[in-house]
Amino acid sequence: MDTQRLRGAAKKALEPASLWWFFQLNAGLFATAAGVHFFKTPNHFAIGGTTGISIVLASLFPQGNVGGFLFLINTVLVALGLLFLGPRRMGSTIYSSYALSFFVSVCEAVYPMRAPFTNDTLLELCFAVLLPAVGSALVFNLGASTGGTDILAMILSQHTSLEIGRALLVSDIAIVAAGGFCFGIRTFLYCMLGLFARTFMVDGMIESINLRKQVTIVTAKPEEVKRFILEQLDRSATVHNAYGAFTHREVEVLTTVLTRRQTVLLRNFIRKTDPGAFITIVNSSEVIGKGFRSV
Repeated sequence: MDTQRLRGAAKKALEPASLWWFFQLNAGLFATAAGVHFFKTPNHFAIGGTTGISIVLASLFPQGNVGGFLFLINTVLVALGLLFLGPRRMGSTIYSSYALSFFVSVCEAVYPMRAPFTNDTLLELCFAVLLPAVGSALVFNLGASTGGTDILAMILSQHTSLEIGRALLVSDIAIVAAGGFCFGIRTFLYCMLGLFARTFMVDGMIESINLRKQVTIVTAKPEEVKRFILEQLDRSATVHNAYGAFTHREVEVLTTVLTRRQTVLLRNFIRKTDPGAFITIVNSSEVIGKGFRSV
C-alpha cells in the first residue's frame, strides 16, 4: 500500500502541471537571488528580510558571504518553523528557503561582484527592487513563499494575536536601520525608498500576472460571435437575455473572460462582423474556475 502511494506521488510530481509549477517556483527564486547578488549586495541595500540581515552581516564579517549567512539564518528559521508549525504546514517553504540561499551562492561563485555595475545608485535601486519583486510575485502567485521572515509571520499568525503585516514592516524597518547604521544615512534613505517601493511593486506584479479581460458584448450577430469564442478562442461565454431601454428590442448579451491576446482577436473579429456592436472590456485581477486558476 505504501509502495503504491509513493509511486502515485512520484507520478503526480512528474506531471506537466507539477513540472511547470516547479519551474515557475525556481524561476521566481532565481530572479530574487539575482536581485540580491547583482544589485542589493554591492550597493549595501539591506531592504529588510533575511537577505537584508545577510548583507549587513557580510559587511561586518568580510570572511563570510551573503549566500552563506542566508543559509545559516534560513536554517534557524526552518528549525523554528518545524518546531512551532510542523513539517506539513511548512510545505514548500523549506525548499524555497534553501533554494534561495543556493541560488545566491551560485551567483556569487559564477560572477563575483566587486563593485556596482554603474555609478547611478537610483538606477541600481530600481533593479534591486524590480528583480526580487518579480521573483516574489511569481512565488506568491503559486501559493508558495520565499521563506525567511515569512516563516516568522506564519509562526506569529498561529501563536499570537499580533497584526502580522505591521510586525513584519517594523522588523524590516529595523533591518534597514541597522543597514543605515553600518553604511550611512544615504544608504538608509535609499533602503527606505526601496522598502516601500517593494510593497507596491509585488502587489502590482501579482495582479499583472493574473490579469484577464472581462468582455461584455451586445451584438446583432450573437451566433457568429459565440462560434468564434468557442471554436477559435477555445473559450466559453455566458448568454443573457435582455432588451434595449431605447429600442425595446430583445437582444442577447454575451459575457466572456479572455487573455489580453484573445481579447484583441475577439475585438478585431467583431469590428469586421458587426461594426455596430457594443463592447465593454474590464480588467479582472484574478479569475478562478475551469480554464483559469483552480480554487
